[in-house]
Amino acid sequence: MSHHTSTSQRLHENLGNLISSKKPGERLPSEPVLARQLGVSRATLREAMRTFETQGLIRRRQGAGTYVSHPSSVIESGLEILESIETMAERSGLQVSMGELKVEQRPATEEEIAQMGLPAQSDVTQISRVIHAEGRPVAYLVDLVPVDILTPQGLSGDFTGSVLDLFLSRGEPELVSSRCAINAVTASQHVARALNIQRGDVLLWFGAILYSSMGRVVDYSFSYFLPGYFRFHVVRRVGDMNNSHAWAGSA
Repeated sequence: MSHHTSTSQRLHENLGNLISSKKPGERLPSEPVLARQLGVSRATLREAMRTFETQGLIRRRQGAGTYVSHPSSVIESGLEILESIETMAERSGLQVSMGELKVEQRPATEEEIAQMGLPAQSDVTQISRVIHAEGRPVAYLVDLVPVDILTPQGLSGDFTGSVLDLFLSRGEPELVSSRCAINAVTASQHVARALNIQRGDVLLWFGAILYSSMGRVVDYSFSYFLPGYFRFHVVRRVGDMNNSHAWAGSA
């Protein structure tokens, strides 16, 4: 193990112990004081603090300092069933609300036209919104919907932030499946500003395509989650339970 690796691990362990010893809302020492206490440079300390911030364990406030903010609940869910954040949060006991909402109609890009199977020069309705929990933004969601399915004027005043829930409540279009890609990404400047984090912080990213019963793409979405507030899992089956040859082959 290199000296750099051991120093980094020791810093994260010491900083983690300090954070866990504090109550939510307590302020940590200033960066210069904390750097001296932990025996590292301020630049090294900031990198470590970014990790704990994206985990939801601390929150830095410009000009006010850094405060402990242990999440009281975590949205934990399997991915076998498509659900909105609002539905998952209700089951997890974490109250969420919609923050900034931006709705616009714009021309689809070439990549979006290809992904959604749209005719050339089609328009889409773009719905971008921030989801808050415990007084801070925890998710940034973007949905692209063909305008013949949903226009900006089609969103009512009681829209709570979930295009999926909106479609389900309307009963149309009839939804059948979703294909989702999952990755860890670094926050762009735009996403970092929306989530009040640092550019380059690591986030969970979902890219999903929602299909109707007619095989049409009715929603192309991108979701960015703070890791500290979300924990996803997948239930996997080992081999083919009805095929003895599969079991023999895996022995």
